[in-house]
Amino acid sequence: MAHKLCMIPGPVEFDSEVLQAMATPATSHVDPAFIEKFGSAIELTRKVFFAPTGQPFIIAGSGTLTWDATAANLVEPGDHVLVIVTGVFGDWFAECISVYGGKVDLLRAPFGDRPSLDQIEAALKQKPYKLVTVTHVDTSSGVLNNIEEICAIVKKVSPATLIALDGVCSVGAEAIRQDEWGIDVVMTGSQKALGVPPGLAVMVVSKRALEVALNRKSAPTTYFASFKKWLPIMQKYEARQASYFATPAVQLVLALQVSLSQLVAAQGSLDQRFAQHRAASAKVKDTLESWGLKIVPVARDRAANTLTAVYYPSGVTPAEFLGKVSGKGVLLAGGLHPEHAAKYFRVGHMNVSVVNDSMLGHLDVTLGAIKSALQECGFKL
Repeated sequence: MAHKLCMIPGPVEFDSEVLQAMATPATSHVDPAFIEKFGSAIELTRKVFFAPTGQPFIIAGSGTLTWDATAANLVEPGDHVLVIVTGVFGDWFAECISVYGGKVDLLRAPFGDRPSLDQIEAALKQKPYKLVTVTHVDTSSGVLNNIEEICAIVKKVSPATLIALDGVCSVGAEAIRQDEWGIDVVMTGSQKALGVPPGLAVMVVSKRALEVALNRKSAPTTYFASFKKWLPIMQKYEARQASYFATPAVQLVLALQVSLSQLVAAQGSLDQRFAQHRAASAKVKDTLESWGLKIVPVARDRAANTLTAVYYPSGVTPAEFLGKVSGKGVLLAGGLHPEHAAKYFRVGHMNVSVVNDSMLGHLDVTLGAIKSALQECGFKL
C-alpha cells in the first residue's frame, strides 16, 4: 500500500536516519553501545529543552505518561492546582491531577482563545497553589500559550508555585527556555516535533521540583512513574553505566538519540528551527485564509506554529472533505474538541515536513490536496 503523507499534528513524518536507527537486531538494554546512546540522549535532551540544570527522564510510554508522572510525584492529596485550559488537553490534565487528590481550579477561555495575563494573575492571588499547569500548544484547538509571560507572572505573584508545561505539541518547534524562564517540568512525547515514532515519554524536571517529589509527606501514589525509582536509572545511564528498573524502549531510544543529535547539530541553531516552524505556519495559514477559510484561534499571535486548526467552510462536511484529501495521498486530522469536533480540521506542520520542506515539498503537496478537495466539495476559493 502506498504511503500517505502524514500531515496530522502527530505522529509526524520521520527522517530516514531516525528510522534507520530503529532497524537494529535485538539489542540488550545493558549493551555498552546502547548505554552510550542512552547516556547521550539524556545529555542532548537538556540542550533541546534549554535546561542545563534539569533532570531528564526518558521512559517507555506516551506523552500522557508525563502528565501522570507530574501529578503523581508533585501533587499530594489536598494540594491546590491551577490548570490553564485552552482546549481538551487542559481538561484531561486536570482530570489526571484530580486522580491523585489535587484540588483543581480551571481557568479557561472560549474555544480558540486563551486566558489573559490579568486573569491568570488574578487567579493566582486567590489561594496558595502548589502547582500551575499550562498547555503550551493545545492540539485540540491550535492555541498557543505565552509561557514566558505566564512564568514571569507566577514568579511575581506566587514564587513558591511550581510550573508544569505540557509541551507535547511544542518541544522542538516552539521556543522554550526551561531554566531561563523558571519552568519546573516540561513534558513531551517522542512522536511530534522531536521527530521519533510514538512510544517515549520525555520530560525534564527542575532541581526544585525534584526536591519536592523526593521529600513528599504522603506515601507515593505511583510505582512505574516514580521519579524516585527512575532518577538513579537516568543518572547511571548518563554516567555510562548499566542500570535497571524497567526495560527501556531500546530501538526508540536509539532513534531519539539520532533525532536529538540532528536538532542540536543542525545548521544554524535551535532558534533557527523555531523560526522555520513560524515561517511554515505562516505559509499554511496565509494560504488557507487567502482562500476564505477561518482559523480556529481568534488571533494569529495566539495560534500555534506546529499545527493549523481551521473551520470547514459552509456546505463542506468532515467525512467528504477528509476522504477526498486522503484520496489525494495526504492525511489530515479532524476536529478533536468534543463540543466543536465537526466544525474544523487540523493540519500538522512539524519536523522534516518543515525543516526539509524545500527538498520534500510536503507543505505544497498538502495545500494542493486541500485546495482540490475543497473545490470538489463545491467550495469556491
